[in-house]
Amino acid sequence: MRVRRLPLSTLLTLFLLLPLTGVSNAQPRQSGLLFLTPQLQAMQRDPDTNPISLWRDQGQALWSVQCTGCHPKTEAMKDVATHYPKLVAINGVHQLRNLEDQINVCRQRTEHPAKSLEDADTLSLSTWLHAQAQGLPMDVQPPAADPTSQAAWQAALAQGTQRYATRLGRMNLACVHCHDGKVGAQLRAEVVSPAHPTGFPIYRLNWQTLGSMDRRLRACYSGVQAQVPAPGSAELRQLELYLKVRANGMPLDGPSIRR
Repeated sequence: MRVRRLPLSTLLTLFLLLPLTGVSNAQPRQSGLLFLTPQLQAMQRDPDTNPISLWRDQGQALWSVQCTGCHPKTEAMKDVATHYPKLVAINGVHQLRNLEDQINVCRQRTEHPAKSLEDADTLSLSTWLHAQAQGLPMDVQPPAADPTSQAAWQAALAQGTQRYATRLGRMNLACVHCHDGKVGAQLRAEVVSPAHPTGFPIYRLNWQTLGSMDRRLRACYSGVQAQVPAPGSAELRQLELYLKVRANGMPLDGPSIRR
């Protein structure tokens, strides 16, 4: 007998009719690693089978060649990945910059060619820096001194918070519907997690490669059949800021595997 697969739009409609199983704010926050199958958790723990090792080793090699001239003390960079995105002012205009953005800024500063956010070298350096910070608490904070920058950071955070709750696309869904309201529910082969971004960059089996948080957010836009923002757009950075602040205090456990 031939089994007919339901279209994703139909499946999502049925999924949203399920009883709410979401966690409340009073319950402990959970890493996405807890929602992997036992087999994938074992792969995550085993450096011999974890494909992320390839990017981490490449990142370490690139760091020794390209970065030690400015950052000779590796230990001083140990917690860098826990603090992004950060707000920077360029010609008086404030913008958010995540870790992959900063890697490319540094690359250009040292007269290396600019590369995309998903370029293998960019992701390798990001992977190595995230690996150094494993176990440290997420700590994304507003600028310390400048009141104007603090106000701009708070405005970006407010916009990211709003985006998390705003319905999008033909599916008319917001992030909150799945990642607050359906945590633990099954959607095809996926188990919905609370979307605490402590595990990036991620190696997704359906990508067969490593990807940034920017790419994962754009995939969510595509999943709800919304217009997908351009890579590196302010919209994506604001949402990343909200999600990272929401995860403040949780241990960084990436780079990690996802289905």
